[in-house]
Amino acid sequence: MKHFIIYREPERFADWPANFGLWSWGDEIVFGFTVGHFAKGPAAGFHALDRTQPFVPMQARSTDGGFTWQVGPTPCRLPGGKGFSADEHVVDDLKVGPVLQEPGIFSAPPGFDFRHPDFALMCARSGLEAGARSWFYASTDRCRTWEGPFALPSFGYLGVAARTDYVVPDSETCTLFLSGTRRDGKEGTVFCARTTDGGRTFRFHSPVGPEPAVGFAIMPSTVRLEDGTWLVAIRTGGRPKPTIELYASTDDARTWQHRATTVEYVGRGGNPPAMVQLPDGRLCLVYGFRDEPFGIRAVVSADKGYTWSSPLVLRSDAGNHDIGYPRATALPDGQVLTVYYYNDHPDAERYIAGTVFSL
Repeated sequence: MKHFIIYREPERFADWPANFGLWSWGDEIVFGFTVGHFAKGPAAGFHALDRTQPFVPMQARSTDGGFTWQVGPTPCRLPGGKGFSADEHVVDDLKVGPVLQEPGIFSAPPGFDFRHPDFALMCARSGLEAGARSWFYASTDRCRTWEGPFALPSFGYLGVAARTDYVVPDSETCTLFLSGTRRDGKEGTVFCARTTDGGRTFRFHSPVGPEPAVGFAIMPSTVRLEDGTWLVAIRTGGRPKPTIELYASTDDARTWQHRATTVEYVGRGGNPPAMVQLPDGRLCLVYGFRDEPFGIRAVVSADKGYTWSSPLVLRSDAGNHDIGYPRATALPDGQVLTVYYYNDHPDAERYIAGTVFSL
């Protein structure tokens, strides 16, 4: 097992790969995150960040399986020049939501070949609750440039908070897994939407699991097995015991059944899953553990998600709960690479780190 730092700067708050995405082509791996300003002390809240400073979308690339990384701003058009997927963490003047009504913000999708060998799709959003809007970008050059932004519908919800999670079975079909608001306008509940025309239009496909009566179910991570089974891991929170739940579909994502509780306790506030399938068919799910000892963990299933191992502690040396939000991918040699945000001390900057491990 190897841990390494990908991006770290003094007085910065680098964070939340789960909100952006990870794409891989063998040993070439790209993922997104965002960088704001660190703020010390209890007044900063759950996340130690300065709400009066902007967040800048960033992108990291490795061409050697994660050994070395190049980091820079995400090469995409920012609506109104604002950062995205972070409105809940900044003051009103820095939010992207208000500029989305302006003319010319969104483009019409030209249609994409989802099976293009260098294709990638990235979702983005404004906020989390009623009024939140979402959109996507597309790339056909391994994230070196992004086309868009292209608006997503609300699909009948009061708000949609999109993070990147999708499955592409053919060149014109793509199923997005998204978080929508509950009926009261709070986050959230999981659903999927589908395009069959290369991304020109998306339609509601199905809800994934019931709307929670208490708290939220958000931030899906999806794997489609070779036998046609769809598996979606979902973060729950806003309740005494945050978990990660797994739902399964055997009818092309039309209906869903609860399959397992993959992680019975994720720590304070919960943390999203990053689920991948290994070359040998097993499933690996990585998450940040937000209770003592704070760190990054993984669980494994060898039976299509029906049962899961006890947690494997990848590391337990974080300073507090302000960690996690991982992305993960299986490397060509069968190892797993995961990236996440981390800290060494509550009063130290947040940085982007990675771990490569074998199972």
